[in-house]
Amino acid sequence: MSAAKYVKLVGFGILTWLLPFLLSVPLYSPEGVPLYDIFLIKSVLIVFSTALGTFLILVYFRGVRARFVREGALLGGAWLLINWGLDAVVLLPLSGMDAGTYMAQIGLRYLTIPIIALGIGYAAEQAVRVATDGTSGA
Repeated sequence: MSAAKYVKLVGFGILTWLLPFLLSVPLYSPEGVPLYDIFLIKSVLIVFSTALGTFLILVYFRGVRARFVREGALLGGAWLLINWGLDAVVLLPLSGMDAGTYMAQIGLRYLTIPIIALGIGYAAEQAVRVATDGTSGA
């Protein structure tokens, strides 16, 4: 993997965590109390995160020319670990949540990242297959 590709992979992964975190800051008091309905906050953050992640995956894939499913798996796994890692060092201490509560309320939601990345990778691979040999492979 080239240095530029690695920087993009890691940098975009950090953005998938940082931008939703920054969006959430004004939605909570300094004491960590939600300023709005908690379900509204969670819905806004999930929609924003999904849109941002999908956009960044699509931008990342502009530079991919082959092995799309592999790239999707690599990206999805890396971003999943980045998001879990940043939550472990920032969010868990701020929230005081234990690991089980965190996984139930937040951590499992990050599984959307590899699901979307693999889906985009699979779709790209199918599109290339159809364009090159005329078969869908589905």
